Amino acid sequence: MAQIFGPGGLLERSLGSGYEHRRAQLEMAELVQTAFAEHRHAIVEAGTGTGKTLAYLLPAILSGRRVVISTATKSLQEQLFQKDIPFLQKHFAPQLRVAVMKGRANFLCRQKLHQMGDQPMLKGMDELDAFRRIRDWEKQTETGDRAELTFLPDDSELWTKLDARRDTCTGQKCPEFQRCFVTAMHQRAKDADLIIVNHHLFFADLALKQDDFGSILPEYTAVIFDEAHEIEDVASDYFSRQISNFRFDELARDTDQALRLLKLASPHMLRRMQRIRERSRTFFEAFPAREGRFPFTRQEREAFLEQNREAYDALASALKTLEAELAAAAQKPEELIHLSRRSFELRQELAFLFESHERNFVYWFERRNKGVFLAATPIDVSQILRERLFEPFDTIILTSATLAVEGRFDYIRQRLGLDQTLERALPPEFAYAEQALLYVPRAMPDVRDAGFAGKAADEIVRLLERSEGRAFCLFTSYALMNELYERVRNRVSYPVFLQGTAPRSVLLDRFKNTAGAVLFATSSFWQGVDVPGEKLSCVIVDRLPFAVPSDPVVAARVNALKEDGRNAFAEYQVPQAVLALKQGFGRLIRTKTDRGILALLDTRIDRMPYGRIFRESLPRYGEARDLEDVARFLEAASSA
Repeated sequence: MAQIFGPGGLLERSLGSGYEHRRAQLEMAELVQTAFAEHRHAIVEAGTGTGKTLAYLLPAILSGRRVVISTATKSLQEQLFQKDIPFLQKHFAPQLRVAVMKGRANFLCRQKLHQMGDQPMLKGMDELDAFRRIRDWEKQTETGDRAELTFLPDDSELWTKLDARRDTCTGQKCPEFQRCFVTAMHQRAKDADLIIVNHHLFFADLALKQDDFGSILPEYTAVIFDEAHEIEDVASDYFSRQISNFRFDELARDTDQALRLLKLASPHMLRRMQRIRERSRTFFEAFPAREGRFPFTRQEREAFLEQNREAYDALASALKTLEAELAAAAQKPEELIHLSRRSFELRQELAFLFESHERNFVYWFERRNKGVFLAATPIDVSQILRERLFEPFDTIILTSATLAVEGRFDYIRQRLGLDQTLERALPPEFAYAEQALLYVPRAMPDVRDAGFAGKAADEIVRLLERSEGRAFCLFTSYALMNELYERVRNRVSYPVFLQGTAPRSVLLDRFKNTAGAVLFATSSFWQGVDVPGEKLSCVIVDRLPFAVPSDPVVAARVNALKEDGRNAFAEYQVPQAVLALKQGFGRLIRTKTDRGILALLDTRIDRMPYGRIFRESLPRYGEARDLEDVARFLEAASSA
């Protein structure tokens, strides 16, 4: 590794004056190489600027093993594949074979496209035009990846009729199987040395293996998780049991569409689809109208069934009738067999969520916009991950800029079920004391005080005046975000954007391309957002980001730790909030020339004993208590 990453090494010779030796990068590469050589697991906290991607890719390549690289998002997958991999192939590994794998819904189904071309199932001129463009694209694309269709909106209904989801796939019996984009993706993966996936696909595959439904990924012996701080949440989702009104609507829609395409759409069968929609609507409307996520205890589920038994039985009966009629059809194309299986699985999930009493699950429901979701989530995924991931595979690398609390990895190991690991918290590459100023105002009321919102709005206005906009205002709740947006937007002369008024990618582009812009946002902008340079010079966080204690999953995990005689606040709630705050503050300093203000409007970091843990876990920023110091710092930064 020293011959590659050290002074005068291969990287410097390849990049010339564009390369700068980073001690932390070499240290990480050596640790990852040791993990591969000794068949051990490793945890590495590597801050922005470390160059961690190359520090784990090169040891992975040199290991000679098939390695899965799992990233947090599809955009990070693309960045790896389009930027880092070509560099490695050019300078180090010309024979390296790399495949990108995404979920099937990202790919076009050629069979659906050809079938739909013969059927009048398109709505409006916009959908007709989009269909023609997709049909032309299908003839020239090599991947069939939706990411290439820049003209198609994120919420396109047309794409849901054309994608290659497993639910509607007939596999090897499909006439397009050999030309299928998903088949080609799997073949590339089987031949690859490195397979780049995202966390959602990885854990979808792990959950499939658990249920003996086969697998998505080919055989591999090692995994590298980039942005590994997200693993617990993603794994919890994929080892959950969940239904929603959307799943029933999708089943009815897909069955309706399949019957029409197969020319089996009798009026009787179409009425069956309508009956499923109606009974689903009646059942889900029985849930309380208030938005939010709420516990659904055994007693509450039994009471709900007692009051709504007729709607519950009618919905289950509608599914059962659909399965019987599909089974009795004179023709049994593979599409209908798949739909019957989906209906059966949905009926099983419905029964599990209302009639099971497994102690290791927390049961809850959520109403969000037009959706009602019912779920049973594992209270503790550590045992699942130990048995399914860390024991079967001998080399798992976890890396992120936010894994350590007070320089230790106890929290992440306990939450994920990791025992013996190589561990390293690498020194930062940035001079945080000179580049960032942490501002905690002196006179803010407690965040739980009724006057907090008004004082917070005043403080935000004063900060934005000094930073000339160019700020993220990050909140721990939608309610406070919306309230402070209304309080602030007419008091400043800068363009103010609000999360939820446009897709996330659109808002981020607007922010980057608008002088002096300010963005009010919640959790989805706390991580995975990169705005280097002066466009972002201030990050304002309303409060220490403790998870909502009334959230059913959080409450169940807290109770489980308490029942085990442990301190849930110290072992779970504080470390979780520490990592979240590190993620939020991490939006500001992205390069060695970035300068800016990190403002925390929550004085508990100074007043409460646990504040010390936050401070000792954050980089050593410069500090200020007065707005005059903030103004001086920004003036010095702008003149630098």
